[in-house]
Amino acid sequence: MSQQEAIKLFDSKRIRTVWDEEQEKWFFSIVDVIAVLTESANPRTYWKVLKNRLAKEGNESVTNCNQLKLQAADGKKYLTDVADTEQILRLIQSVPSKKAEPFKLWLARVGQERLNQLQDPELSIQQALRDYKRLGYSDNWINQRLKSIEIRKDLTDQWDQHGVQEGQQYATLTDIIYQTWSGKTAREYKKFKGLKKENLRDNMTNEELVLNMLAELSATSITRAKNPETLEENKQCAKEGGDVARVAREELEAKTGREVVSQLSAKRFFEAQQPKLNLPEGENDKEK
Repeated sequence: MSQQEAIKLFDSKRIRTVWDEEQEKWFFSIVDVIAVLTESANPRTYWKVLKNRLAKEGNESVTNCNQLKLQAADGKKYLTDVADTEQILRLIQSVPSKKAEPFKLWLARVGQERLNQLQDPELSIQQALRDYKRLGYSDNWINQRLKSIEIRKDLTDQWDQHGVQEGQQYATLTDIIYQTWSGKTAREYKKFKGLKKENLRDNMTNEELVLNMLAELSATSITRAKNPETLEENKQCAKEGGDVARVAREELEAKTGREVVSQLSAKRFFEAQQPKLNLPEGENDKEK
C-alpha cells in the first residue's frame, strides 16, 4: 500500500503516524499513544501487558493490529504495532487516563485535517506552519523552511521527469548538491551539527537554508534547461546548481569574515540570538 509517514503532536508529544492512501485512513503507533495517555516510563511494557490481557478477554478488534516499519529513536526502522482511528478509540476504553477525552477530540481533528488537506493542499502548508511554531522556530525561519519544501518538490519533480529513481539516486544527487555548496555530504553535515535522527534542513540556520534553497533552485533550472537523459547528466546538473550556491557562500564569507556552515541547529541558533536579560553583572551566566 502507498504510505506517507508523519509526526503528529499531542500536547507537544510526538506520535508517529502513517497515512494509507489506498484505505484513506491514518494508522497510529500504539506505543506512542500509550505513552501519551498513561505517561508510563515504559510504554512498551505497558502495551505488552495490556495486549495480553485484551487477547485473553477476546478483544480481537484491538489486539489484531497491523505492524508497520516506523523510525525509532536510534534512527532505524522497526516493525511497530499500529492501529487505525477506530481501533485506537476502542483501546482508549481500556486505558484509564484523564487525557482520554482530549485525545479523542485530537483524533477527530487529525482525521478531518487530512480529508480537508486532500481537497485543499494549502491547508497542509498551514498545518506545517503551526507545527513548526509549536516546536519553537521563529516566523522568519518558518517562512524560509516552507519555501524550501516547495523548491525541493520542484527539484524532485524534475528528477522524476528525467529518469531519476526515488531512493538511492535521489540521495546521490542530494549529496552532490550538499557537497558542492557546503563542502559536506548530508551524512558529514549532520555529524558536524551533532545530529542523528533529526532532519538536516530542520536544523539549518537561515543562511544555510537560503543557500541550500539557492542550490536546489539552480539545479532545478539547469536540469530543466539541459534536459539530461542519464544519471551522469543529472549529476552534472546537480553539481552546477550547487556551484551557484557555493559562489554565493564564498562571497558572503569573504564579506563577513565568518563561515556560513555552522554547528548550531536552527533552534539553538535562535536561542543564541535572544538578548540576555538585563541582570546585575555576573547574573547572566546563571541563566545558562
